[in-house]
Amino acid sequence: MFDVLRGLISKVSADYVDIRYEKMSETKIVLNNREIFQLGTNTGDGFVVRILKNGGFSSVAFTRIEDAEKALKICLENAELISKNSKKKVRLAEVEVVKDTFIPNLKEDPRAVSIDEKLELLMHYNEIPLKFENITTNMQYTEVIREKYFVSSEGTEIREDLITTGIRGMLISRDGSLVQNVRVGIGGSDGFYRLRNREEEFEKKTKIVLDLLKAEPVIGGVYNVILNPDMTGVFTHEAFGHFSEADLIEDNPSMRERMKIGAKLGNDILTIIDDPTIPNQLGFYKYDDEGVRARRTYLLKDGVLVGRLHSRRTAAEFGEPVTGHCVAEDYRYPPIVRMGNIFIEPKDKSFEELLELLGDGLYILDAKGGQTSGENFTFGAQYAFEVKNGKIGKLLRDINISGNLYKTLMDIVAIGKDFELSEVGGCGKGQLNIRSCHGGPHILVKNVVIGGVK
Repeated sequence: MFDVLRGLISKVSADYVDIRYEKMSETKIVLNNREIFQLGTNTGDGFVVRILKNGGFSSVAFTRIEDAEKALKICLENAELISKNSKKKVRLAEVEVVKDTFIPNLKEDPRAVSIDEKLELLMHYNEIPLKFENITTNMQYTEVIREKYFVSSEGTEIREDLITTGIRGMLISRDGSLVQNVRVGIGGSDGFYRLRNREEEFEKKTKIVLDLLKAEPVIGGVYNVILNPDMTGVFTHEAFGHFSEADLIEDNPSMRERMKIGAKLGNDILTIIDDPTIPNQLGFYKYDDEGVRARRTYLLKDGVLVGRLHSRRTAAEFGEPVTGHCVAEDYRYPPIVRMGNIFIEPKDKSFEELLELLGDGLYILDAKGGQTSGENFTFGAQYAFEVKNGKIGKLLRDINISGNLYKTLMDIVAIGKDFELSEVGGCGKGQLNIRSCHGGPHILVKNVVIGGVK
């Protein structure tokens, strides 16, 4: 395949050309309660070519190799048209030339597991909550296999496979007009073994969704809170992480000024990192879709902004180092700046010490959707516990937290020494990234606004 790709781009007269070919297979099984709603595998393949000519940068996606000559011609013409009509000329940061093949070492290849066994496992987990008459479910198994080949006119040639498996779903409980729900998810990027022997996770979430029917709604107000690793990760990803993606702020002068390297944004104890190189984690990859080696990137260190996530284009634009964070959903799209594994760095507090420091407040667990508007955010949580005198008390429901990013970064006053990254992901910035991963330790945050009953 490398010979074919080299041959295609060798015909183009430009400052830079790259081409990515990808074969993709997606298996999905969906259960609505005990009924099979969907079961099957879809396969496809295609190409994305990018051309830089005289400062004009263009991309074209196509699926048939017979269309390659036409696609390359259109892409070159578009790059020349952009160059003639744009004052802002694109440059690409210099990167090392790489020739490498990376096939992940899986602890059980999902391709060796029959679809019958995958269905049987999904039905087994689904049956755990369905033993209760007042619970309904929507559960699904997903498996995405991407075999990627990348060639550039600079000489880089990379083959890398990404294999992602997961089981996720929603459990819904009812008592009269009261309806509660929780989410459950297991999986990862290092093999099918992650899906086996996970009954405890489904049993735990089943108990919670039933207990929520008896829980009191939270009373709205301002609380000091402990966030569990999932809530910590969602805050880090949604409220802070997207502002660390260079392509989202490059044309916003006020945000560029606010997110200036060296700016003091958070408490001295706070360090935020994005690291796609952590092995066996959902967000792992070795090279991004520009052929750039992924690297651990400090974004916030001791409360000070020290870095951001880049493509080759944005790194040149900002005059900052490349980071290997330019990723595409699949062969239908050119890559854009994305997070890998983003997290708050653990510190020194045990969970018991965090509870003691909290005294009175809330312990909030597991994200449940949300939104951001500029530097302000609102997130739902699946459940929480009241904390009094450092002791966990009654279960609470209907949790929503809101706040301002910069104030919240300053209000993180203690950080746990535990650490956990998400097993299932998903970020919809422009394209879907199913391997977008977040997490961290438990953290203590003061003065958090909680929506609820008066």
